[in-house]
Amino acid sequence: MSSRILLTGATGFVGKAVLEKLRQLGHSVVIAVRQPEVEQTAATEVFHCAQLDGDADWSPALGDVGTVIHCAARVHVMNDTEPDPLAAFRRINVDGTVNLARQAAAAGVRRFVFVSSIKVNGEGTVKGRPYKPDDVPAPVDPYGVSKREAEDALLRLAQETGLEVVIIRPVLVYGPGVKANFQAMMRWLDKGVPLPFGAIDNRRSLVALDNLVDLIITCMDHPGAANQTFLVSDGEDLSTTGLLRRMAAALGRPARLLPVPSMLLELAATLLGKRALSQRLCGSLQVDIEKTRSLLGWTPPVSVDDALRQAARHFQEDTKK
Repeated sequence: MSSRILLTGATGFVGKAVLEKLRQLGHSVVIAVRQPEVEQTAATEVFHCAQLDGDADWSPALGDVGTVIHCAARVHVMNDTEPDPLAAFRRINVDGTVNLARQAAAAGVRRFVFVSSIKVNGEGTVKGRPYKPDDVPAPVDPYGVSKREAEDALLRLAQETGLEVVIIRPVLVYGPGVKANFQAMMRWLDKGVPLPFGAIDNRRSLVALDNLVDLIITCMDHPGAANQTFLVSDGEDLSTTGLLRRMAAALGRPARLLPVPSMLLELAATLLGKRALSQRLCGSLQVDIEKTRSLLGWTPPVSVDDALRQAARHFQEDTKK
């Protein structure tokens, strides 16, 4: 039986953590990277793939591989400079994904675990009415559209070839080394900057990096995961205000939050051309992980507060360097 695992995106935020866990568990791993200088170890073979598009030849990497974990993607960017963003996303996220999966099926790979995005479901929910994995997809931006098209193509390929496909749609992932808005919030809180986010009564689902990695590992060989779609979160939804308070506690700092009404924040953000940021701060986005729990017998192993402490510790150690 094939025992090796092919992991794409192994130098990214999620992929790096998946690789570390696979190594801890003693798996033999082939990692696909664009940088040829990535270190090769006894348990890790490096496959240099210059471009993850529809023309890539994966045959040198697929020998004796039983499972593919596909984390690599053209990720969502706030200010895309591509003249045709959807075409750019499709080239990597659709054509590249399907090309890899088709070659994997031909090579005898048993299972293909695809890390998708909650953006396939949409951009936000009504508070108390979370997304479910079987909801009709409603992606809004080119990134979400490309991920949905990739999912659809993979499920068709599964029917054609017998390849077992598992689709995981994470919400916002946080943990040690997190960047972007989450890192910015930690920086503001760590410096004691007063923030106008003390009266936001939304609900957001988040997922700690360790929890997402644990689910990915579970989906590698769980018999109930084949050809299923799963949503993943920490199992506890937070308001932006609640998240900031608990993040401040993890940092060992006071939360200086001013109770500015959400409507004023949304108006100010719209006037400043930051409506998308306002949606993430003030809007709700919840997911229902009951299917993930019941079908896989899976429970998030790390609590929100423990995960926030891990992220805060890494952030504070990093800022001292």
